[in-house]
Amino acid sequence: MDIKQVQELIRFVAKSGVNEVSIEEKDFKITIKTNQQPTYVTAAPQAPVAVAQPVPAAPVAPVISAADAKAIAAAEDMANYVTVKSPMIGTFYRSAGPDKTYFVNVGDEVKAGQVVCIIEAMKLFNEIESEVTGRIVKILVDNSSPVEYDQPLFLVEPA
Repeated sequence: MDIKQVQELIRFVAKSGVNEVSIEEKDFKITIKTNQQPTYVTAAPQAPVAVAQPVPAAPVAPVISAADAKAIAAAEDMANYVTVKSPMIGTFYRSAGPDKTYFVNVGDEVKAGQVVCIIEAMKLFNEIESEVTGRIVKILVDNSSPVEYDQPLFLVEPA
């Protein structure tokens, strides 16, 4: 099993909501665990219950502070972007070496499948590819910084 297959398996496990997956073959064994809480669904028929209706109060305009307004505006702006996330835990690098140019910068156009960074995990350097075609709007991680699984790395404005 190569690193791309492992990355795809990690993505699948994260999206599926499964808490743990183990695969064992003759030459290797891999176990992937997530920190998601198990979901339990219980359904039971209930008898109708009479509820007293509250008396409607006079409408009051909500008060929003300037900081809250900025946060709401930022959240609405972020909804238009696609987030490229880390598929693993490791160290984030923007280039292939200290004397090499960065893979991408803010404002650069990227294509799906284009390498945008490297994440080093256990002395293995994994090229991380963009999942979307668009323009890099923001780089969310500093070079040579540790990253967690599923941590946002880049914001991309889709083309």
